Amino acid sequence: MSAKIGRGEIHWLVVIAITLICIALQDQWGWLSKYPQAWTVPFSDWLNIIINWMIKHLGWFFLGFSWLLEWPIKAVRWVLQSLPWGVTAFVFCVIAYVASGWRLALFTLCSLLYMVVIGYWDESMNTLSLVAISVPLAILTGFIFGVWGFHSNRAERVIMPMLDILQTVPVFAYLLPILLLFGFGTVVGLVASVLYSFPPMVRNTIVGLRSVPAEVIESGLMSGASKSQLFWQVRVPNAMRQLLLGVNQATMASLSMVIIASIIGGTEDIGWEVLSTIRKAQFGESLLAGMVIALMAMVIDRITYGLATRTDDYQNTAADTASNTTTRTLHRYRYWCIAAAGAVVFFVLAQIFDILQDWPRHLEWSPAKTMNDGLTYLVANFRGEIDSIKKFAFFFIMLPAKIGLQQAVSPFTWGFELTQTHRVAYVIAMIAIALLCMKRWNYKAAIATLLFAIFFYIGLTNMPWPAVILIYAVIAWKIGGPALGIGTLTGLAFIASSGNWPEAMLSIYLCGIAVIISFVLGTAIGIWASYNDTVSAFVRPINDTLQTMPLFVILIPFVMIFKIGDFTALLAIIAYAFVPAIRYAEHGLRHLPEDTLEAATMIGATKRQLLWQVKIPLAMPVMMLGLNQTIMYGIAMLVITALVGTKGLEQSVYIGLSDGNFGVGMVAGICMAIIAIIVDRCTQAWSRKRQAELGLNPI
Repeated sequence: MSAKIGRGEIHWLVVIAITLICIALQDQWGWLSKYPQAWTVPFSDWLNIIINWMIKHLGWFFLGFSWLLEWPIKAVRWVLQSLPWGVTAFVFCVIAYVASGWRLALFTLCSLLYMVVIGYWDESMNTLSLVAISVPLAILTGFIFGVWGFHSNRAERVIMPMLDILQTVPVFAYLLPILLLFGFGTVVGLVASVLYSFPPMVRNTIVGLRSVPAEVIESGLMSGASKSQLFWQVRVPNAMRQLLLGVNQATMASLSMVIIASIIGGTEDIGWEVLSTIRKAQFGESLLAGMVIALMAMVIDRITYGLATRTDDYQNTAADTASNTTTRTLHRYRYWCIAAAGAVVFFVLAQIFDILQDWPRHLEWSPAKTMNDGLTYLVANFRGEIDSIKKFAFFFIMLPAKIGLQQAVSPFTWGFELTQTHRVAYVIAMIAIALLCMKRWNYKAAIATLLFAIFFYIGLTNMPWPAVILIYAVIAWKIGGPALGIGTLTGLAFIASSGNWPEAMLSIYLCGIAVIISFVLGTAIGIWASYNDTVSAFVRPINDTLQTMPLFVILIPFVMIFKIGDFTALLAIIAYAFVPAIRYAEHGLRHLPEDTLEAATMIGATKRQLLWQVKIPLAMPVMMLGLNQTIMYGIAMLVITALVGTKGLEQSVYIGLSDGNFGVGMVAGICMAIIAIIVDRCTQAWSRKRQAELGLNPI
């Protein structure tokens, strides 16, 4: 490292100096520690005025639209409830076989039999009826916006921030205006589901249409295709794989809304079963019902993904000759014929054998009582160990991060009082570690150490708000340039001026600890899985289950074991958020350039050196995308943790919904979206920069 101090070092030294000055003066200048109430901008009041005006003048339109949407939902529900379960199961198995072969067909059959045997078939069909309407609406809406964004750069600049807001603002925040406009019922859940699930379709439509090779477009133009023909007969068929991936993601997003929709829909579906059993603290019953949604999501995910990857079925078939047209048509639609014929056969059999029509009640089986008894035994017999784990994590990790060492360390927690000697020793130790980092690595590591030392000693919730805004804005500027720095500064200023700064710091504190643990744990498992196929095969269904299991269900066992509180919320966030870190770490390490690995092996690199000095640096951009998704998942679960007593922005969102105060809930939701978008832009910018440094293709 050069002894000369560069501009970057000077910038950070100035930031650290300003931060220390703010800390020293915050006792004298109270506005540094607490944002003044007089400076607060009444955003929530403005939003309430807007929604009240819409209800008064446009309420008739939304209620009419709600009445109109009820009919297709009722029609699909009637069809699904009228068909014998054997018919529905056979058709789904045929579709699964077409998508991905006999293994998926077998998994689909087992999943559907689970719904039947466990006694949730009718509720499952009610859920499927909502998905069957919301997904086509989301796909159509997403495709229209995607085509608009593809044709117009100006439209894309408007659409993309809208998608970011819809995907990052907690659903609870915009449930209330939907409820006020559309009224109570199933349609409210439908509208919420569409709003949440159409953004992935928009993104995939734009990417797919833009990824069509130029030579294909030129070939279409040379053959005399009109503008309309060029789009529908050239671009769309060649972008079909990406479009179907958008269908896949929209479907999964729609399924993830099932529980939320049940809160305001009041329908006897799986979401309502999960919600009602959660309210009764019935762990076994809620987990079994949640597994129905998880299995349904896995089946639909595998089917849509399998269809998306069958690109050979979506190629131009103009080469088909006029002869053998009938034979070719029958061959192409043979599975449709099999599905139709099999459905008729099973329908007739269901009239003869009642078991294929309605599964007998006496044959239903539920291990819920056994699961409840097992959890009760665990809590009753290991209460001491459970309390020890909770107290250690809370007093030695969570509390110092929240309020700082200077307030957390006391004879009642750490066993000693924080004296002046301890403070001096802490400062010397942190400076020594920073100098070591500078010598061993670079000044960035030293700066990170010093900033961590300040935050850990003062505590995130006690840091002066101007200093926090300055630090995060400079970090964003260093990673992504002036535009990202200014955007971060503006977003954080909005959080402060809206009066939500203390709640935002509580959310960042809890979610930050959970994300760090999730990323470290998930990355370690992902590295292990990349080296061991058995481990990979073992964790994959666990990942699928955790990602598709309703968030409420994930929360239940932690509440029953550790009771309500921040520690319970922390564990629930970790359980949901560590999955992306596993997936991206394994994917990044398994898809590295073979020539680079061979070169490293030929020069004598050991297995350990190959991992730490070659593989991980090359896979780091992909792993950072895993960090991005880990943060997004953490924020999504953070909203649910409001139910166990957390006090951050998530609680404000929940209070806004409970009290019918749209403005309070929406402003808090926007604040959470700002945090998510800032993190998303920073991690993506860092990933792109790192890829450019390594000479890799952008992801």
